[in-house]
Amino acid sequence: MAVAYINIGSNLGNRKAFIELALQKISDMFGVCCMSSYIESEPWGFESGNRFLNLGVSFQTSLHPEELLVTLQKIEKEICNESHRNAQGGYIDRKIDIDIMAIDSLKYSTSCLTVPHPHLSERDFFLMPLMELCPQWTFPD
Repeated sequence: MAVAYINIGSNLGNRKAFIELALQKISDMFGVCCMSSYIESEPWGFESGNRFLNLGVSFQTSLHPEELLVTLQKIEKEICNESHRNAQGGYIDRKIDIDIMAIDSLKYSTSCLTVPHPHLSERDFFLMPLMELCPQWTFPD
């Protein structure tokens, strides 16, 4: 079993309700989850007047990283099947976004998934919840 550290974010509608729905679905699948404090942030990588609400979550999983990704994407689609990108491929506002920040000290990279998240060190809304969940976590070599 490994510990997965994920970030759940929303910047449209009832942000907290969307995050709590995702958290419930994750808890139903993986069992006990630890949560960080909520954090508000400006959109990253695109312009919007809608601030994000983010929550860091950790849980144990025996899933392969890409299986975990598919599972979390399925949860996103169950909550809101709208794309996270515009026609040009840029980020847009979204009701729910679930990202894998890290899985223990695993270093993993394929065309579909990079762990730790490739922008982890650039996003305080990732780093602050991750450090709250696991203060001893460090980037793998």
